[in-house]
Formats: sequence, structure tokens, C-alpha cells
Amino acid sequence: METIVESDNLRRAFRQVKANKGAAGVDGMTVETFADHAREHWPVIKAKLEDGSSQPGAVRGVCIPKPNGGERRLGIPTVQDRLIQQAVLQVLTPAFDPEFSTHSYGYRPGRSAHDAVRAAQELIRAGQSWTVDLDISAFFDELDHDILMRQVSAKVKDKRVLRLIGDYLRAPVQLEGQREKRTRGTPQGGPLSPLLANIYLDALDQELERRGLNFCRYADDVVIFVGSERSGQRVLASLTTWLEKHLKLRVNATKSGVNGPGEGNFLGFQLDTEGHTKPTAKSLDRFKAKVRDFWNARRSQPLPERIAAWQRYVRGWWNYFRISDDHREVRRTEGWIRRHLRKFFWQRWHNRRGRANALRRLGAKGRQQQLASSAVGAWRLARCPTLHTVLNNARLRRWGLYVPSDLAAT
Repeated sequence: METIVESDNLRRAFRQVKANKGAAGVDGMTVETFADHAREHWPVIKAKLEDGSSQPGAVRGVCIPKPNGGERRLGIPTVQDRLIQQAVLQVLTPAFDPEFSTHSYGYRPGRSAHDAVRAAQELIRAGQSWTVDLDISAFFDELDHDILMRQVSAKVKDKRVLRLIGDYLRAPVQLEGQREKRTRGTPQGGPLSPLLANIYLDALDQELERRGLNFCRYADDVVIFVGSERSGQRVLASLTTWLEKHLKLRVNATKSGVNGPGEGNFLGFQLDTEGHTKPTAKSLDRFKAKVRDFWNARRSQPLPERIAAWQRYVRGWWNYFRISDDHREVRRTEGWIRRHLRKFFWQRWHNRRGRANALRRLGAKGRQQQLASSAVGAWRLARCPTLHTVLNNARLRRWGLYVPSDLAAT
């Protein structure tokens, strides 16, 4: 505990919490206002941590939609608890991480999702083209506290730290004014949760290695590489039983399965028989859904704010999927994206006068300006030559309305 509350460690922790720019917790305190609060109250907070009497606050529950339907619950601790969790994380990571499996890539220093995908490519190229997708049902909501604390206590002997971690695991979730006690799971949203997840699933990694299986794991996303369908079915059945018995986790039978050569996917990438990658159809569908949402003219948002948000999203999406070997499907979406952009501006110009003024301002000449009187629907008009001329690709780029190919050259 003395190492956790050491000044340099806390300063590093606060810089990281500030850089993450998270929302306020149940107390409403922001990162900015916490700095003043800490100057006055930190001696008392530190003393409680050192004598083991510190109690975390409730976690603010937030539900966000999952890409495939349903909701995922996030838990946002208070800024003070995020700071303490980050300080604990910085001390525990050097103790645990070096002994984690080389096949584990999620939330680890110096490792990334791209590293996991590249490792999967190499295993397929080595001849193991059948894959087992192992989907653990509601992992972050269902991990067993007793099992996790036994794993943590194998390395952590300070009872104050163990008690603090246990208190964070059991901290109630406040959602829509109601507080809900927790007896299992670790809330996604706290800095410490990813490390605790890796500690918990390290037992699975060890079991897979004991069996001599090649695999890649990114948090609770696991893909195992085998030589045949029969081998894959056997592995899936035995691991389903093992997880229930040893880690009290359930395998989602509808989302888990054995995939043949060229049918495997991992972290949003489809893997072909030679280990080449491209975004999966689901990844592209989610991207298209975001495009529709961003450029829905009925959604009220200032244009500069909308463009800035679009730039952040499309840059992030492209930076993730740019390692694909095949970008043809992505390229095919770009004309469709620009059509949505032209449709958005047409609808934003509202009426005949507004459209006439906009067309004139953008350089429309003579008969081109007659388009303002058109009764044709906006989606159909977005393909017309006049809009392609006045809202050409170069102009859209100048306005910052990028598509992936615009970013590929940067």
C-alpha cells in the first residue's frame, strides 16, 4: 500500500486519469474539480488507504447498445476511485504481466489488437486453418469474486490492498437512481478491471497451453487454431465443461463454434485460408450504421461539431482496419458514403430558396440552378450530376469530410 500511495505513483496515476477524459461518477465530480478537492482532502484519503479503512463510492451504471443487439453495462467509478485504481494498476501490473501467456494480447503493455491479429495470421499460414471461436457469456458481469481474489492473493500479500480490491469488486452500481449490490463481476469502465480480467483468464491460458493448443486471446475474445473440424468440436466441448467447472463461466453456444478454412474471424477481421485479412461483413455493417447516424439531417448538431466527430470516428476506424490485406470492400463503400454526405447537405438546405442560394454559392450555373425546384427525393438526388459537380470529392475533402481512401495516403 505504501508503494501505491507514493507521490510519484499517484502523480502518474492522475496524469493517466486526466488523459482518459472520463465522465463524472455518482458524486458528479469531474477530473478538473477533483484536483482542487484532492489538495484539501488527500491527507485524509491517504491515511484511510494506509490504515485499511478506505471505502470506495458507488459505481455509476451506464447502458450502451451492443453492435449485435442488446445492451452492455458500463460502470463509471468516481474520479477519486479511478485515481486509486490506476495507482493500484501501476503497482500490480509489473508483478502480474510478465508471467501472463505470450498468447494473451488484450490490455497489456506493449501489446495491441493488431498484434493479436498478426499472430492469428501466422498460425493460419502455419497450416492450422480451422478455428474455434470461444464466446464467454457476459464475462465481465459473471466472473467469480472468490476465484479472482484467490488468484490475486497468490502474489499480493498486503491485506489492505486485497481488502481494497475486494471492496471495488463489491461496490454497488447506481443506475436510474437505484443502487444494486454486486456479488460477482467487475464493472467495465474502471482502470483496474482489464488487469483483473487477465488475471482471471490466465488460468484458461495455462489450460490451453497445457493441452498444447495454439490460440490468441484478447480480453474475453478467444480463438483457438486446430487442424480439423473434428478436433475443433472436441476442443469446444471439453473447454465448455472446463470453464464451467474451474472458472464458473458459461460459453455462449449460439456465438461459439468451429469455422472451416477461410471462415474464421477475430477482433472484427476475417481470416482467409492464407492468413490474409479484411473487415468482416459485420464490421462493415456497423460502419455503415454509423455513417447513416452521423449524416442523418434530422439529428440536431452544429455542423463543425458533426464534422469533428466524423473525423475522429473515421480516423479511428481506418487506423484499426488499415492493416487489412484486402481493402476492396472498404473502397466500395466510399461512393455510398459520399452519397450520404450529398444527401445530408441537400436536406440541410431545407427549401427551394435555401437550395437555390446554396447551389449558386457553390458555383452552379444556368440550368444547374433549376435543381433547387426538384421534387425528387434527397437520396435519389444525391446521385445527380449537378450535386456531384458542386459537392465534388475535392470540395468534400477540403471541408474535412473524409472517407478511408483520403486517410490512406496520410
